[in-house]
Amino acid sequence: MTFDDLGLSPKVLQAIADAGYTTPTPIQEQAIPYVLMGRDVLGSAQTGTGKTAGFTLPMIDILASGRARARMPRSLILEPTRELAAQVAENFEIYGKHNKLSMALLVGGSSFADQEKRLDRGVDVLIATPGRLLDLIERGKILLADTKILVIDEADRMLDMGFIPDVERIVGRLPKIRQTLFFSATMPPEIRRLADAFLMNPKEIAVSSLTTPAETVVQSLVRASALPKDKRATLRALIDREPVTSALIFCNRKRDVGILYRSLKRHGYSVAELHGDMAQPVRTSTLKSFKDGEVELLVCSDVAARGLDIPKVSHVFNFDVPVHAEDYIHRIGRTGRAGRSGLAFTLTTSLDGKQLAAVTKLIGRRIDEVTLDGPQATRPAAESPAADKQPAVHAEDRAERTPRRTRRGAAKRTNGEAVTGHDTKSRDTKSRDTKPREPKGRREAKPDTTPSRPTKSFGDHTPAFMLREVKLAASA
Repeated sequence: MTFDDLGLSPKVLQAIADAGYTTPTPIQEQAIPYVLMGRDVLGSAQTGTGKTAGFTLPMIDILASGRARARMPRSLILEPTRELAAQVAENFEIYGKHNKLSMALLVGGSSFADQEKRLDRGVDVLIATPGRLLDLIERGKILLADTKILVIDEADRMLDMGFIPDVERIVGRLPKIRQTLFFSATMPPEIRRLADAFLMNPKEIAVSSLTTPAETVVQSLVRASALPKDKRATLRALIDREPVTSALIFCNRKRDVGILYRSLKRHGYSVAELHGDMAQPVRTSTLKSFKDGEVELLVCSDVAARGLDIPKVSHVFNFDVPVHAEDYIHRIGRTGRAGRSGLAFTLTTSLDGKQLAAVTKLIGRRIDEVTLDGPQATRPAAESPAADKQPAVHAEDRAERTPRRTRRGAAKRTNGEAVTGHDTKSRDTKSRDTKPREPKGRREAKPDTTPSRPTKSFGDHTPAFMLREVKLAASA
């Protein structure tokens, strides 16, 4: 089957041909006809199967006729992350270049004023993350009364990120009569409940197993020490051994992303970092540099695990075993795309037994274990201009090796100068020469050493009243 058999308009088919696509993927082949019919669709598809084009292509044809009004978008696409939203916007620009459709992208980290100007002109397609959309709704800048098509993409990812209450609030503001397209890589009970609430008599489409990694990806397991500095050394040895041209390195925590990025940078690697706390312009620039090949390694959180289309990723390194087993499939799905082969390595320590067991249970098989034989390879000095200036042990590694008590003691200062061993000795000697302090608590009274004053008396004279006889009263 070709795209010509799906019922798309000549303008959309021309845009598809210009992009170099000829054959639809299974999710596109099944979803596009039903979307063109106006049916609600519940789609389950593994990441990298082309479901974005499965809803963008027919939406362009549906929206080709009609006109948008100010602040009242005709369609709404909800995405969990800024990167996914930006990627969907790029797809609309590619496939809708022969149609005169207006589009607005609402994500955090961007100017409110610029986004409000786009909305004031009227948009046919509104692509947004839930948080920024609710901000503008509460400001009175958007009305959803004219929205005819709703797309909820990566619904399971929204569940993981805690966006479901926001999605429910947004859907509550939409017209009851609308077309809803609901896509998710997995279908846990909570997602199924939402689908039942949001969709009306949907056409269910499931493509490929949701627990089977792509066959083009070779998976391997590497044992590493639980000590962070040793684990980073294992990763560097693995990178040096492999023919890496472009690689994603996943960490579970954003803090670890920064630590690993700085460590690799000090060792002379071409590396960048990507996580959710970065400003949107920085995230966009970083991702573009990685796609253009200006950066070889990208250390990232799971913000880059879903939906990002970077076809030439040769390797994926899981520096941490993912907390959620499903994220393992999404992570390694970033390589081995578009018919290419890919390699995925997962570093595991003695602390990862529970997470690793969940991953192997999900994929239904054990991951082959590999070892790093021989001495650790190192990068040529030419690739690290400051290598000769670096100490043998980096500051962060030295901090991990030094006991916390020693580090805290070394930070003490006296009169603005660090306390050295000699200073400590002199202080101890001084303390021995001085009188020891008395312990706190109850103390004995000290004798009064104040000079005594002369005592006043009667002298040799006795007063008369003291010489009078005392008469006792008779008893009754």
